Amino acid sequence: MQRRTFLSLTALSFAGPWAYAGEANWPDAPIRLVVTFPPGGSSDVAARLLAPHVATILGQSVVIDNKPGGASVIGARHVAEAKADGYTLLMSNSAPLSISPTLMQAPPYDPVKSFSHLAYVGAVPTVFAVHPSVPVENFAQLLDWLRSQKGPTPFGSGGSASVAHIVGEQFAKSTGTDLLHVPYKGAGQMRSDLLGGQILFAIDALPQNLPLAKDGRVRLLAVTSKDRVAQAPDLPTVVELGYPQLVADNYVGVSAPAGLPEAIAVRLHQAFTQALAIPEVQEQLQAQGFVLEEQTRAQFAEFVRQQYEAWAPVVRATGATI
Repeated sequence: MQRRTFLSLTALSFAGPWAYAGEANWPDAPIRLVVTFPPGGSSDVAARLLAPHVATILGQSVVIDNKPGGASVIGARHVAEAKADGYTLLMSNSAPLSISPTLMQAPPYDPVKSFSHLAYVGAVPTVFAVHPSVPVENFAQLLDWLRSQKGPTPFGSGGSASVAHIVGEQFAKSTGTDLLHVPYKGAGQMRSDLLGGQILFAIDALPQNLPLAKDGRVRLLAVTSKDRVAQAPDLPTVVELGYPQLVADNYVGVSAPAGLPEAIAVRLHQAFTQALAIPEVQEQLQAQGFVLEEQTRAQFAEFVRQQYEAWAPVVRATGATI
C-alpha cells in the first residue's frame, strides 16, 4: 500500500525553548477535539481514529466533542472564541472554513485569521447516490430520470453549507435539473432516510457509502474527484462525464484558536503527524476513502486560504444562503 513520506525523527524533535514556564507542563488536562458534525461523518471518523493515538503520544486524553448545527458554524465559532491554550481543537473541514463564511452576511470568524491551522489529514470525495428503487444505472440515466420528474426532486445532504450541498446546487445549475435541497442534521440521518427510501437521491461522502453499495443498498453513479478512486475503481468521475466544474473534495484537518503559543502548536503538529504516520492509521483512513497528503503547518494554512478563496465564487454562483 502506498505510504506517505513523513518527517524524519530529527525534524520531529521539539523546536526551541518553551516560551512560558507553564507550557513546559502542557498538556496537563484533557484536550477537546471539536467536530462540527454529528457522529458518522468523515470528520468524526477521522477524529475517532486519530484521537487515541494522539492521546498516547501526548500522554493526555483526547475527548471528541461533537458540536453540530448552524451549517458547522457553531462548532467552529466555539473553537475560534476559545482560549488559545491547546486544550480546544477543531477538526477543521470544508464546511466551516471554505463554504459557510461565504454563505453568511456576517460570519462570526475569519477562516484564515481566527485559527492556528496545525495539521492536514486528507480529503474525501463525494458521490452521487440513489436508492436501488430508482430506475437508473449510470449518470446519464440519472439526468434523464431527474428531467422526467414533475416538480423539483429532493436531494439529501449532510447539512447546509456542506460540500455535498454546494455540489448539488452546482449540479442543478450545470445540468438544468430541478432539485430541492434537503439539509439533514448530519450525514448519518440523511443516509438512514436514503436507505429507507424516504429520499431517493443524495450527494454524500464516499467512504460511508462504499459498504452500502457493496451490499446493494445504494447505487453509486459518479464520484467528484479528478481521478478514479482506488476503493471504487469502476466508479466514473465527474470529469470523465463532462462536468469538471463538479470536482470537489471535503478536506479534513486540525486547527486551534489563533494566537496559540508556538511551542504548543509545534507539539500538536508533531503529535498528529506522528499519529498519521502509523501504518494502521493510514490503512484505516485510506479504507474510509481518504486521500492522504503530508503538509507543513505553513502549507496547511495556505491551503485553507486557497480553498476559501476558490470556493467563494462557486458558492456565490449557486445563489445558496443560510
